[in-house]
Amino acid sequence: MLKKNDIRIRDPFILSDRDSNTYYLYGTTDENVWNGPATGFDAYKSSDLKNWEGPYQVFRPDAGFWADQHFWAPEVFYHSDQYYMFASFKADGKCRGTQILISDNPLGPFQPLTEEPVTPRDWECLDGTLFIDEHKNPWLIFCHEWLQVHDGEICAVRLASDFKTAIGDPIVLIKASDAEWTIPVRGETEYVTDGPFLHRIQSGILLMLWSSRSARGYAVGIARSLTGTIDGPWIHEEQPLMDEDGGHGMLFKTFKNELMLTIHTPNQTPNERPVFLLVEEQNGKLVVII
Repeated sequence: MLKKNDIRIRDPFILSDRDSNTYYLYGTTDENVWNGPATGFDAYKSSDLKNWEGPYQVFRPDAGFWADQHFWAPEVFYHSDQYYMFASFKADGKCRGTQILISDNPLGPFQPLTEEPVTPRDWECLDGTLFIDEHKNPWLIFCHEWLQVHDGEICAVRLASDFKTAIGDPIVLIKASDAEWTIPVRGETEYVTDGPFLHRIQSGILLMLWSSRSARGYAVGIARSLTGTIDGPWIHEEQPLMDEDGGHGMLFKTFKNELMLTIHTPNQTPNERPVFLLVEEQNGKLVVII
């Protein structure tokens, strides 16, 4: 058995399977996440978030797969009796994109749903996540990367019901510099967005967790939709939810029905570890308790 401090992982994501009383932990797991050839994605499983089994090889590309580097931030969702993985991939001469993979098992093996990413092929994109709206329509929420647009954006595009294609053009939900707490990562006008995750609180308010750089380092902020719908408008909370060199957050419910936040911290390779923090809703806002 492993403890969470034994698991080196970036961009942690938890899938809770209540039928089997099992938590599945996914994330960026390659030894060299920034340079060199990519290997794939590994996952871990646990019944208590303390003792973990693994790693399990959940994705390894076949010889014809288009990408060979920067295999980042896999997220796995159970939808229509299948498991779908949303993950970022990159190759020389090709833009980074979010590709969707599919499996009938949470531990894979996952196979690409299509030959190409679902994000625009001339956009540098990353950190795609799934959102199902009030009409049961699926949406891809993703980052349009600061390396291309300078002021990083988080965008949304409708997905076809089979997740194979995008419907229409992406819309911009937020820009990183719009938040009061962000600072540039380079120069005076270059701001990062990464790790979007949408969550509707008990009052019906739709929140978006996302990460950027604050004066204290890597941080998780929150934006909220004034309409409760994906197209907003979105406003930023003045202060980040977490501001202690940890980020790329997502929320999940434990089997005790507790709301938990997971992030990786610190944000320095190779020391990243998953962290699980209890969160409560207080007066329409999220507050980290532990």
